[in-house]
Amino acid sequence: MTMKKGKLFVISGPSAVGKGTLCKRLLSDGGSKGAKIELSVSMTTRKPRFGEKDGKSYYFVTEDEFRAEIGKGGLLEYAEVFGCLYGTPKEPVLAALERGSNVLLEIDVQGALQVRENHPDSLLVFILPPSLAELRRRIRHRGSETAEQVAGRLSKAVSEISAIVKYDYAVVNNHLGRAVAELREVIEGRHARLKAAEAAEIAKRFAGDGTASGR
Repeated sequence: MTMKKGKLFVISGPSAVGKGTLCKRLLSDGGSKGAKIELSVSMTTRKPRFGEKDGKSYYFVTEDEFRAEIGKGGLLEYAEVFGCLYGTPKEPVLAALERGSNVLLEIDVQGALQVRENHPDSLLVFILPPSLAELRRRIRHRGSETAEQVAGRLSKAVSEISAIVKYDYAVVNNHLGRAVAELREVIEGRHARLKAAEAAEIAKRFAGDGTASGR
């Protein structure tokens, strides 16, 4: 009997929307019925921070090693952020899918679209805030950004949300438990796909909110 392949779910959303928390909560709650869920581990050239472990937090490599992976087509996506390279190793993801596991890849919009190009069977899931006002509150609650940085993150959020028209699913993170349940439904194939008209309306609504908030 041939083992059924897993699916690759790419999770994106604005900064502070809670996508990382959603993924961790889903895994800690036992994932979903049926296929096992694994979280993809990214590769980076930056130095490990306190408490981070190679192969679990990230695969920590040199720039030469990273560029060698690019050269041989070993990454599903990659980007340079603040002088360091970040990417998603292809081999561990494909191996997990072959084992029948579903794979969660938490990544930004630009990387998600690269993954879709390199792995057309991937499913893109956008995590939305209830509103820009709530997203602003969450960013401010972290207490690590200036007013100018908060405004910049909100402006970037509107830009990122405009890409929702290229996504397959949308989950609003208003209540954590409910959002985790919806994400589980997506993975189990029980959640409605995002229609083009719905995606366009969401992008339009958040663009309007951004204008109204004086971003």
